[in-house]
Amino acid sequence: MNSSSDANQSGSPPFCLLGSVGYSRSLDTCVLEVVIILFLTVLIIAGNLVVIFVFHCAPLLHHHTTSHFIQTMAYADLLVGVSCLVPSLSLLHYLRGLNEELTCKAFGYMVSVLKSVSMASLACISVDRYIAITRPLSYATLVTPCRLRVCIVLIWVYSALIFLPSFFGWGKPGYHGDIFQWCADSWKTNPGFSTFIAALLYAPAALTVCFTYGSIFRICRQHTREITQRHARFSSQAEGDKGERGERCEGCPDKRYAMVLFRITSVFYVLWMPYILYFLLESAGLYHHKVASFLTTWLAISNSFCNCLIYSLSNSVFRKGLGRLFSPLFPSCLGCMEAKKAPVPIGPRATTQCQV
Repeated sequence: MNSSSDANQSGSPPFCLLGSVGYSRSLDTCVLEVVIILFLTVLIIAGNLVVIFVFHCAPLLHHHTTSHFIQTMAYADLLVGVSCLVPSLSLLHYLRGLNEELTCKAFGYMVSVLKSVSMASLACISVDRYIAITRPLSYATLVTPCRLRVCIVLIWVYSALIFLPSFFGWGKPGYHGDIFQWCADSWKTNPGFSTFIAALLYAPAALTVCFTYGSIFRICRQHTREITQRHARFSSQAEGDKGERGERCEGCPDKRYAMVLFRITSVFYVLWMPYILYFLLESAGLYHHKVASFLTTWLAISNSFCNCLIYSLSNSVFRKGLGRLFSPLFPSCLGCMEAKKAPVPIGPRATTQCQV
C-alpha cells in the first residue's frame, strides 16, 4: 500500500504541497490544490479541443506550413490536460490502488515530454518563418510536406528520449508529479541531469527563438526603411505617402502572422521562466520550497491554454473559423456578422446595428 493510503488509514491528513492552508478536514482533501488543478485541466482540454476543431473547420489556416506545428502543439497540450486528471483523481482519493512511485514517475515523465514537444515546436516555427523571410524564392523547395512530417516525428522522438534517463535513476524531469508524496520527498533532482536538460533543450530552443525572431524584425525594419527612402527619392510628397502606405500593406499579413507567433512564443517563455529558474536553483541546492514548486509548475502548465486565447484575440482567420464552429449554437450572432458584411443601403441615415 502506498504512503498516501497509509496516511489516510491512520487518520492523519493527506499530503498537501500547499500545507494546511489548502486542507479541508470535512472533505479530507487538499481543496485549494484540487480547485487549481481541476480548473486548469478543464481550461486546457476545452481550449485545445477548440483549436483542433477550428483548424479542421478553417482551411485558410492551412495556408502557412506553421499550422502543422501549431496543431502538434495543440495535440500535445490536449494530452497535458488529459494527463492532469491523474493528480486530480489522486487528490480526490480515486487512485488509492495504484503504485504511487510508478504513477508519479509516469505522470512527471509524460508532462515533461509533452511540454518539450511544445517548446521544440515553437523553435521549429521560428526557423520556418526565418526561412520564409530570408529565402522566399527557395522556401517551397526547402520546406516540403515530407520534411515537415519528418521534423514533427523527430520532435516527438527527441522529447521522449531526452527525459528517459530519469526513469533509470538519473535525476528528476520536473515537479509535475510532486502532488504525490513519494515524488516530493523521495525523487530528488540531480545537478548533472538538470544541466543535461538545460543544455540540450531549454538553451537551444530559447537561443533559436531569440536569433530567428530578432533577425525577422531586423529585416522588417530594414525593408520599411528602404521603402520610405525610395518613395522620398522618386515620388512626389502626395503620391509618395499614398504609395508608401500601399507598399507597406503588402507585407502586413505576413508581419501580422509573425507577430501572432511571436506573442505565443513570448507568453510561453514568460510562463515557463519561473519554473526553469526554480528547477535550476533547486537542482543546484540553492533554494527549495514546496509552495514555490507547486506554483511555478502549474503556472508553466497553464501555458497549455494560452495558445487558444492568443489565437482568438490576434488572428482574424482563426476568429472566422471559431465563429463558423459555434454558428449552430449562436445563429443570431452569425446573422449579425452577415449583416455587417452586407452593403449599407443608401439613405439619409445609415443603420448602425451590429457595428463594432
